[in-house]
Amino acid sequence: MIFEFERDFAGSLRCIPMIARQKLDIVGIKMTLRQWSRLSREERGRLVEMPCDTSAGQEAYRALVLDLIAARADEPVRFLPPQTLADWREEDCMPEAVSIQARADGVPVPAPEQWARLSPLERFALIKLARSKHENENFVPALKEFGILQGER
Repeated sequence: MIFEFERDFAGSLRCIPMIARQKLDIVGIKMTLRQWSRLSREERGRLVEMPCDTSAGQEAYRALVLDLIAARADEPVRFLPPQTLADWREEDCMPEAVSIQARADGVPVPAPEQWARLSPLERFALIKLARSKHENENFVPALKEFGILQGER
């Protein structure tokens, strides 16, 4: 699933879409954009589509990512502590980074019931966008896409 707010840059899979970022975080691997760009279109598509929601799926996903980086990239694998953004699983506790980013962008902070209504991937995307070290123009479009700024979905 590619979100509408990322379609311009991730729809072609030239950038890492949120669904792949989430899976990479789950398996504890930080894939660089350079490493991603070295993969074939088919390999990138596989990383987007491959399930990663069971222990066996996570092991297979991690093994595939490690193999692809070793085969295609001239950079070492960078590991993350597993579940570094596990707070996307928490539907009853929105991370402070999200409210800080909303205030910085001059939009209402998502209400607790709005946060709880989001899918785990939507919560992941908002957290990732709020914690981004880059100038972030996609946080507000994501809030709109997820129905937070326009009332009900």
